[in-house]
Amino acid sequence: MMCRNFRALTAGFLGLVLTALPVTAQVGPPGGMIYADNQLFATVGTPTELPDRGRFNDLYQLGGSLAAVSDAAPGSRDYRGGRWAVREVTFVTIAPVQYTNAEDLLAAASRGEVTIGPVVRRFECPLIPKR
Repeated sequence: MMCRNFRALTAGFLGLVLTALPVTAQVGPPGGMIYADNQLFATVGTPTELPDRGRFNDLYQLGGSLAAVSDAAPGSRDYRGGRWAVREVTFVTIAPVQYTNAEDLLAAASRGEVTIGPVVRRFECPLIPKR
């Protein structure tokens, strides 16, 4: 009897503790996919938020289910090792489309098809070639 009551009490306590714990959202940037130089890369979300010091690559957030686009990739001389300055892209005169390189995105911005906002955050996250 004592053992059964202890189990019930323990199970009830654990249930109470687990339901009282807050559900936390992802603390870092999203893991997912990023295009750079027409190549798809996987990312690993890390809980970093960097100050505005040092050099960063631009990471263009296209929104929705579209993958972000980077202005550099591992192996290019301008790559900063996964230090990103995030800029949000707004589609103005065209429907949202998946860009796979920064050159095409910047050309669309120069034509007024999209706007590119200021830096909204800085973080660090690696790019892993997708095979």
